[in-house]
Amino acid sequence: MSECEVERAVQNKVSKGLGYLAVALLGVLAAVAGVVSYQAGRVDFETVTGKQYRWETLEQQWVVVNYFAEWCSPCLKEIPELNHFFRTRPGDVQLFGVSYDLLSVADVQALKQKYHIEYDLIVADENTRLPVSKPQYLPATFVIGPDGTIAAELMGEISSKRLVEVLEKLKSKPL
Repeated sequence: MSECEVERAVQNKVSKGLGYLAVALLGVLAAVAGVVSYQAGRVDFETVTGKQYRWETLEQQWVVVNYFAEWCSPCLKEIPELNHFFRTRPGDVQLFGVSYDLLSVADVQALKQKYHIEYDLIVADENTRLPVSKPQYLPATFVIGPDGTIAAELMGEISSKRLVEVLEKLKSKPL
């Protein structure tokens, strides 16, 4: 083999190796782009108003999640209290209601109107990701701290006054 032929053979092997490396690099970049795209498009929950949330966007806020059901009379009795809390809550507190029963957007909207619920309701389905599990008893109210962990579980009917007291006590503790 002449020197030129050897040089050409070496260049071909290098070119093939670089081609394989480029294909592998493109595969890795595609995988990373897929993960980033998935994370960017991921939604933890959606409300009846169509607003989509990720828990990361609620960091540094207190979040109150109230589970209720239309067939639960204490749940219906506390709605005016939760409405009052919603209207007077501190600016760093979000309030969401969640129907215990998996309902369509239209059914959740109908509940919101029928019971004059002023706060936003989460439309829960199999893809809903909340930092709390579905409770065994109703009504159930969870307070999620700014760090995303459950700070309080309040089982049974709750008043606006009691919810404010719990939040004040929790906020006074160092995180």
